[in-house]
Amino acid sequence: MKLTSEVLCINEEGASLLIRSAVDQAKKIGLKISVCVVDPAGRTKAFLAMDDAPQVSYETAGKKALTAVGFGLPTGKTWHQFIKDDPILAQGAQHLPNFILLGGGSPIVVQGKVVGAIGVSGGHYEQDEQCVVAALEAFGNGKI
Repeated sequence: MKLTSEVLCINEEGASLLIRSAVDQAKKIGLKISVCVVDPAGRTKAFLAMDDAPQVSYETAGKKALTAVGFGLPTGKTWHQFIKDDPILAQGAQHLPNFILLGGGSPIVVQGKVVGAIGVSGGHYEQDEQCVVAALEAFGNGKI
C-alpha cells in the first residue's frame, strides 16, 4: 500500500516566467496589473504589483489564483457556466473565503496535474485574461 504521493509544484523559475510574461502583455495593452502565482496548496509563490497598479488589484489577483487552484478551474466564464443554472451554488460560492468569479485566474496544469495557479487583476476581466493567456503560453500551457 502506497501512503504518500508525489506532488508536482510550480518552482521559482516557473513563477517568475509567468509573472514576467503577464506583465509584458499588460504593458503591450496599456495596463497596470498585479500578478499572483500560488503553489498547489494555495501558498503564494510569487507576487508582483506593477507601479501604479490599482490598490484593489493586489487582493483580487490573489483571490483569482486561490479560486483557480482550489477548484482546478479558471475563474470567469468557466465558473459562470458551472453555476449559472444552480441558484444555491451561485449564492453560496460568493460567500466562500478567497473566492472570486471575475476572469483572470487559471490553474497551471502539467502532465494532467495542477501545479499551481496564476491570478491577474488590474483591468477589465477580459484584459486580465489576455495577460493570463500570455503567461500560460510562455509557460507552455496556453489555455485558460
